[in-house]
Amino acid sequence: MRRCFKFLQFALFNLHFTIERSDMDTIDKKILNIIQTKFPITQKPYEAIGENVGISENETIDRIANLKKEGIIRRIGATFDPKKLGFTSSLCAAKVPKEKVEEFVKVVNSYSGVTHNYEREHQYNIWFTFIAESMEEIEKSLKEISDKTGITDIRNLPTVRFFKIKVDFDMSN
Repeated sequence: MRRCFKFLQFALFNLHFTIERSDMDTIDKKILNIIQTKFPITQKPYEAIGENVGISENETIDRIANLKKEGIIRRIGATFDPKKLGFTSSLCAAKVPKEKVEEFVKVVNSYSGVTHNYEREHQYNIWFTFIAESMEEIEKSLKEISDKTGITDIRNLPTVRFFKIKVDFDMSN
């Protein structure tokens, strides 16, 4: 079991979607192809997408809203490399008794640097990523979290080497 408590991914146009519908038309598929890798950086990106696929800006917005409503698109958002922006990041793991999970997660999620937070079936059952201006700031925040929750077994696993796996799904076939 894995529950996602918070998902605020910082990075440049990252699309999360599931493909469970076979009745998407060619235009929906073209829109998905564009927003995965070539999201227009303009004042009116949906107008640009619409022009590219031969529909209006409003129809583009409606189609994307429908794809989101149907659960095909879960999220469209920007993704940034924290290091290139002068930040550092760390994966953190905590051993939290089941009866304290909700309280612990609430405290963790109150920190603006927390970007992902998952419950996993493992002795370290809560995993989250933390981005801050320095490792000292992350360590200070982890100490605060420990003090506020009483959870003392929190592992700080700083990023040593960054790997970004890019996956695009060609919807035209």
